[in-house]
Amino acid sequence: MEGKGFDFAAIPQTAMKVLTSPSEFFKGMPKSGGFVEPLVFMIAMGVVGGLLQSILSLLRFRVAAGMMMGVGSVILLPILIGIFGFVGAAILYVIWKLIGSQESYETAYRCGAYIGVLTPVSVLLNLLPVVGGVVNILLMIFFLVTASVAVHNIPSRKAWTVFGIIGGIMILFSVSAEFAARRIGREAARIQKEAEEAAKTMQKQAEQASRAMEKQAEEASKSVEKQMEEAKKAMEQMQREAPKEGK
Repeated sequence: MEGKGFDFAAIPQTAMKVLTSPSEFFKGMPKSGGFVEPLVFMIAMGVVGGLLQSILSLLRFRVAAGMMMGVGSVILLPILIGIFGFVGAAILYVIWKLIGSQESYETAYRCGAYIGVLTPVSVLLNLLPVVGGVVNILLMIFFLVTASVAVHNIPSRKAWTVFGIIGGIMILFSVSAEFAARRIGREAARIQKEAEEAAKTMQKQAEQASRAMEKQAEEASKSVEKQMEEAKKAMEQMQREAPKEGK
């Protein structure tokens, strides 16, 4: 990966090497050399992840909604990854320093950037409810431990202990959030169902009231017509009797 110009064609090979031989990759990874290469690699993984997310959005939603979500994923995901990559590297730098690393922030950033190869993988794993999130965290912990040992010279046992505790906490929060989201979803569905039933009941009552009013109006109309008919007959009777009285 060294050289004067950045070789974009090498990104797929680099990604494959990180995924298939993480220990070998991190052992041979340059600890310095600037932020451009790892940043471009991380953004490239974000673009791939965004494209996968857009395809999944098109499959799961209607075309219009899927296209909007897809475009948003392709544009926003790489930007967010590029920005928060520096923040994440700062957190990793502090953790590695606390457990004995002598490496610089740049080295921490390069490790975090190449672990970004998991971005497309996480998009696919997120298709699996609960299990997908747990596997994502376990993969990330494995890669962090591998980088800790290969790059930062942290003893394997210490690295597994520290990142294992962090991973356990993350898994706990992830599973709790998943079940909370499901519970909220079920509650929302129940409320929606009750609202629909209430709306149907109100509509039925309104229809019944409307029919009752129509019936009352019809009966009132018939009553008025009957009274008018009786009045008309009475008038005709009076007109017939009037000449007789005159005689």
